[in-house]
Amino acid sequence: MNILIAHNNFPGQFHRLSIELAADPNNKVIFLSHYRRGDVAVPGVVWRQVPLPVEEKTDNIPRKKYLDILGRGERFADAMLALYKEGFRPDVIYGHVGFGVCIYAPDIFPDAAQMGFFEWFYSDGADVGFFARGRPVPLSTKAENRQCNMCALTALNDCVLGITPTMWQYEQHPLPYKNKLHVLHDGVDTEFFSPQKTRGVKLKALDLSNVEELVTYATRGLEPYRGFHTFYRAIPAVLQARPKAHVVIMADDRAPYGGPRKDGKTWKQILQEEVKVDESRVHFLPFQPYPEYRTLLRASDCHVYLTAPFVLSWSMLEAMSMGCVVIGSDTEPVREVIRDGYNGFLTDFWDPNLLASKIVACLQQPERLQPVRENARKTILEKYDLRKLLPKHVALVKAAAALGRSM
Repeated sequence: MNILIAHNNFPGQFHRLSIELAADPNNKVIFLSHYRRGDVAVPGVVWRQVPLPVEEKTDNIPRKKYLDILGRGERFADAMLALYKEGFRPDVIYGHVGFGVCIYAPDIFPDAAQMGFFEWFYSDGADVGFFARGRPVPLSTKAENRQCNMCALTALNDCVLGITPTMWQYEQHPLPYKNKLHVLHDGVDTEFFSPQKTRGVKLKALDLSNVEELVTYATRGLEPYRGFHTFYRAIPAVLQARPKAHVVIMADDRAPYGGPRKDGKTWKQILQEEVKVDESRVHFLPFQPYPEYRTLLRASDCHVYLTAPFVLSWSMLEAMSMGCVVIGSDTEPVREVIRDGYNGFLTDFWDPNLLASKIVACLQQPERLQPVRENARKTILEKYDLRKLLPKHVALVKAAAALGRSM
């Protein structure tokens, strides 16, 4: 079977799936992307880099979004046409539909089964309305989100089946297409992300081996979508109540979901200007390769994960797999996984004082939280273990191919 995978980033959500598919000698797997993660091995998969589109200059954000999507789709179309000329004919094309990478795939490979990874569908009732906080959603935001949804709607129409990781993400999609969607998380490598509690942590860029209490926060970027503003505002009260505690924030100083601020500053700069903390006890690290990231979370005494009603991060599930005590935001994607007091704790997304009090409570009596740690690990083993979910994912790729042949 010939399988073509398309994503903005290599390997993205398709890491273990593409390896598993390529391990079958009867398969040939080609992966198209703009970017490649250098610290992740993907044996057996042929990677082709897709040039970035020329950036269109405009101050009209919805129009820029539209042009970016079309430009990306055109570059991926060029890459697919090159494969076509080489004689490659995919049985299945599996793409991350939100990036627009497969807009033209059905025209270039009309005989291939189209399969989509549906990560998000924008609606006023989820993240957009959440940040509006009762105010009308601006028309510019509605227009921008409509542009983003165009790719998903086209893919929903063209695909034989699609996958979305959680029930919360599934629920955002339009009712007429839900019968095509399967809820299936890409899975957590529970053998790699396993518990190994340590006291203190020593990383290449940071030595906190003698630290007695460690609070961690790890995500792709520092922005309101992942509650960074609430977390950072909670830090002074935590440090005051727990004089031996240190905080490690592992994230790049950017806003991958919410986009850059209009004033040119980053959220880290804004929060550091607003909130004064003991900088000798608050440590920033750029996001690290998996081994360093795992070392940090294994040492965590309390891990904070906050998110708007949006895509659920791998990081929360990986932290739970390692037996972290996770304090998560009381928002829909988190509530799908965390039961307050059983396998983690929930807090108000907007309330830094409540978050601080919950962090302090976790640090005060760590021994009583062992059942919470064990239940967190148990939840991931039962519902999100890669070893259980990967065969289902492979089966759906084969099912897509069969559906394509029958059409």
